[in-house]
Formats: sequence, structure tokens, C-alpha cells
Amino acid sequence: MTQISLVVSDVDGTLLTKDKTLTERARSAVRRLHQAGIGFTITSSRPAIGMRFLIEPLALWLPVGPFNGSSIVDPELRPLEQHLIPAKAAERSLQILRQFGADIWLFTTDKWLIDNPEGKYVAHEQHTIRSDPTIVTDFSPYLASACKIVGASADAAGLEACEKAMQEALGVEATAVRSQTYYLDITPPGFNKGTFVKAMAKRLGIATDAVATIGDMQNDLAMFAVSGVSVAMGNAADNVKDQATHVTATNEQDGFAEAMEMILKRNGVG
Repeated sequence: MTQISLVVSDVDGTLLTKDKTLTERARSAVRRLHQAGIGFTITSSRPAIGMRFLIEPLALWLPVGPFNGSSIVDPELRPLEQHLIPAKAAERSLQILRQFGADIWLFTTDKWLIDNPEGKYVAHEQHTIRSDPTIVTDFSPYLASACKIVGASADAAGLEACEKAMQEALGVEATAVRSQTYYLDITPPGFNKGTFVKAMAKRLGIATDAVATIGDMQNDLAMFAVSGVSVAMGNAADNVKDQATHVTATNEQDGFAEAMEMILKRNGVG
């Protein structure tokens, strides 16, 4: 049985509780990973600025993967690798999101741009990433510098249909996948949480079989597919659980910490 040398974790719905809290048990579990010599990092649909508050409490020293892993930044949030959505794909994405009635958010390296400050999830996102949006009337000047585009909608079924339409329309020009039932993320083509796992394994000189991943949503399946051990949260949908090698408790029941304790035990650390 291959020893785990690296753990890569999703953030929302996994590492954090519903109210975006890092529990003491989760923090302690990561500390034990460090003590056992097991690397730990995070990847998320969040922008880099929305991951900053986790760097210090988790003592993160490895690069992290914002924008669903399509960027890699160091713990000071300095870009090591960065990729953008092709401008034509970005423009097409906006057209499709408007057809489905979703609010549009565009993220550049350091800005969160919106055109509807009254959107249902704006306050939620402000709380989540601990940053305020910039309000614009036209996204056109920013299409060539888009790291991520988000369609936000309370219509879960409609957003699922939008996801399928987006994937068909964009093909290989961009990646479209939901990070929450109410968020559809469009990110640069050819990069996802799975490519982030591969990049981190290469940086550390380890096989992907020695990587454990943990998550709860559709965008986590790409990293499940390339890691030796994959853990789905108890709050994950059944199709996410079906593609994981293990299932833990929910994010309200310290499922993340429970999974880390399982990995430590698997590695022979009591």
C-alpha cells in the first residue's frame, strides 16, 4: 500500500463549515499532517485573494491552486503559473449565462467584477472570499484578462442545464463545471484540479498514487481521478461519492478532520 506523501483539499464544503469556519479539529489535523511529514495544500474555485486567510492558520508552505487549479500561486499569493480564458470563449460564456438568466461575475488576477450589485449571492461571496466587488457596466474591457467567469443562480436545475449547454458550446475552448449548486465556473481550457494535483506531485517528485484528495463537488472529480486516495465529503452528491475511494462525514461533522485522521492511520501514524 502506497504511503501518502501529499494531501490536496478543496475548501468550501470540505475544509470549511457552512458558515466558512475552520474548526479547531481541522486545524489540528493539518498540524498533525505537517508533523508526520505529509505535505498539505488547497485548491479551490476561489480566487487567490479568497484563500489568503487560510495560509497562516494552516501553516501552508506549498503552492496553492485558485481558480479550480488553473493558476498556481505561492503562499504569498505570487503567481507561479497563470492561465486565462481565451477572449472569444469568455465572450461566448457571457452570452450563454445571460440566456439562462444567471448573474455574471468575472475574476481577473486581483479583481472581482460584477454588473449587478443586488445579485442574490453577492453578499455571500463577499463573506466567502473576504473581498469586495468592483461594479462595472461593461465586461468587454476585461474579457482578455479573465481568470474565471462565474454564473450565479438560485435556480439549481437551470444552472445544471446551463452547465451542459456551456460545455457543448465551448468544447475545448474553456472548462465549465459547477463548484456549488448555485455557481457555474468557467475557467481556462486544459486546466482543473486534476492538473493541479499532477503539477504538485511533479514539484514534490512523487507519484500521483502517493496523493490523497478530498472534496465535495463536481469540480473535485478531476482530482479524484488522478489521485491514489480520494475522499468525498458526507455532504457530497451521490455521483461524487461514487467516484471516491472513501466517504467521510459532512463538513458540519468535522468530516475533513476525520478523513485526515484516517490518512494518518493509513500511514501508520497513531
